[in-house]
Amino acid sequence: MLRTPRTPLARITPYCEAPLTLSLRCCLLSGGESRRMGRDKALLPHPSGDTWLERSLALLAELGAPVTLLSRHRAHGALARAWADRSLGGARACSLAEAGAPALEVVQEPAPWQGPLLALARLMERYPNERLLLCPVDMPWLDVATLADLRAAATADPARIHTAHDGSRLQPLLGLYPADGPHRQSLATFTAAGGRSLQRWLAGVGHTPVPLPAGPLRNANRPEDLTDLAGPAGRPLPDQQRPEPTA
Repeated sequence: MLRTPRTPLARITPYCEAPLTLSLRCCLLSGGESRRMGRDKALLPHPSGDTWLERSLALLAELGAPVTLLSRHRAHGALARAWADRSLGGARACSLAEAGAPALEVVQEPAPWQGPLLALARLMERYPNERLLLCPVDMPWLDVATLADLRAAATADPARIHTAHDGSRLQPLLGLYPADGPHRQSLATFTAAGGRSLQRWLAGVGHTPVPLPAGPLRNANRPEDLTDLAGPAGRPLPDQQRPEPTA
């Protein structure tokens, strides 16, 4: 049986010192197919009153940096723009515009769609020499305090990748990724050789796991994962709003 060779770690460009002046950009990944959920996760209702997509954008906007939505789904972009029109007015939008950065940028992810590592590579190429706070749309329990803790933990060494860790396993889709020259070159080399594993790339390039509370880092991938997603009054999502499981 023929096996596809794994990308050797030795081919990954080693990490080296990078500038410490990278500006922060928050990047929301929302391009998955939601096969296990049986319904588009980004459009699920959240107890906050918005969809998961809108709530995720609102959390990232709390950090005061430009926000980018990367998604293959046009409906996500339309919803994000409508949310921005409602929510990102006033002084914050003006100050970001004066700095040359729109408060929200929607990027339509082109094919091929081959997972978060390729998405990260595209973001790094689009935003060179920025510091990308990567966040997935399917962490509905995520809160501002957890994002702030992650950011604070990386203050001492901002040129290094910092990834969330829930005490049991790494959660690399929530992390700070400097898009400096060495990291961009390393990731481009890895993906050009066929590498698509984010954790395998991280093992070669080096990163710092940041211990964070497990609760806010939970992923919701299946309908049964939503049973304890309670609203402000402690009520779970109504049954009629839960997606039907697929075969």
